[in-house]
Amino acid sequence: MHSAQPPIPANEMERIIELSELDLDYSSLQDQFKELTTLAAKVAGTNISLINLIDSYTSWTIANHGLAIEQLPRQEVVCQYTLVEEEKLEIKDLSADDRFKDKGYVSGELGLRYYLGIPLKTATGNHIGSLCVLDKETKPLSPEKVEMLKIIAGEIVNRLQTYKLIHTLQATMNEAIESKLRVAHDIRGPIGGIIGLAGIICEQGDKTTLATVLNFISIIHKSGNSILELANEILSTETAKRNQASVEAHQFNQLTLKDKLEKLYTPQAVNKGIDFVITTHYQTEVIPFPKNKLLQIIGNLISNSMKFTPIGGKVSVGLNVKSGSEENILHFTVQDTGIGMPADKVQSILEGEGVSTNGTQGEQGYGFGLALVKHLVDSLKGEMKITSQPNHGTIFEIFIPDKKANLNLEQSTLSASLVLTS
Repeated sequence: MHSAQPPIPANEMERIIELSELDLDYSSLQDQFKELTTLAAKVAGTNISLINLIDSYTSWTIANHGLAIEQLPRQEVVCQYTLVEEEKLEIKDLSADDRFKDKGYVSGELGLRYYLGIPLKTATGNHIGSLCVLDKETKPLSPEKVEMLKIIAGEIVNRLQTYKLIHTLQATMNEAIESKLRVAHDIRGPIGGIIGLAGIICEQGDKTTLATVLNFISIIHKSGNSILELANEILSTETAKRNQASVEAHQFNQLTLKDKLEKLYTPQAVNKGIDFVITTHYQTEVIPFPKNKLLQIIGNLISNSMKFTPIGGKVSVGLNVKSGSEENILHFTVQDTGIGMPADKVQSILEGEGVSTNGTQGEQGYGFGLALVKHLVDSLKGEMKITSQPNHGTIFEIFIPDKKANLNLEQSTLSASLVLTS
């Protein structure tokens, strides 16, 4: 049995864009937010407290107290209704509410009754999720306790935005390191040329009586060598640091991305009885690339495919990197055996329009998931292709450019030396 279409925030597209801009890995935040859920439960006097971030398809529980849960379909959670409330949503008896009385967490063994949710409101006014407290017994909260929960909700948003700032600073730092590498690279050519020229003059210098000039050139030669060694040291040290830290801090490769996607979306596949497979390209699977928005892009495509694929169907994800001289092309595919789409709907998606349709098991549509993907791909100067026919499944293809530094230093120095000595 499926309830009526829930309310959708008037600013839904802006809301999910702002959530995606945080660029979060929903499975890695429990330790950072656990104490806030414990505090919320203590303040409310409830057994359960959850922090839920809600995208187009899924309610992601990034931290929990009293209930081990990581995700639920958006249509199943009470918190989706909190998104459209200005201050709070309080339901004193879930079993007496037609929207929730048949949900498993109400009618089943868990037997939840009381719910109070506080929207996680950003500075721009968008509600990206909810801090909620739940219990098996009705526990109306005093205005003072509600205000304390609002303070905790504000701290949650502050921390999320702090993480975004940290990621931005990391990207800036990496750009600074890249600039340093380029500076070191740029000085190698002229310094190498000076050394080569000084060497030639030194070789020919025994034929002249200009001892002072030769002595001066010898000093230049030694100094040039020292500078070149320093440049080499900067390059080798910073490259080692960059390669060691960047893959861990702000990059994926195909193997790490595959592991993350399996952890996040296998539960959805198991819940619906869908075969979920992710493949990598063995020749390029360890090449690093930026994490930037990839979980949001591929994750939304996976959720969409699972929504429109019937029980017993299959969703396949392909990860690949096409290596080029100046930039790599990230190539991702998400293919399903679902109900497919007519040409006009494909065109609407490629034009960035939201199209809301219920899934094969009655999953409710919110209409913005694929529009968000198109927006994110465009923001990364990428391309999105869709191949689909009704009753013949759908293939989504994403192409994203990844510029890379072409620091072929030895070749550059050799070329400069050849020019000077020819």
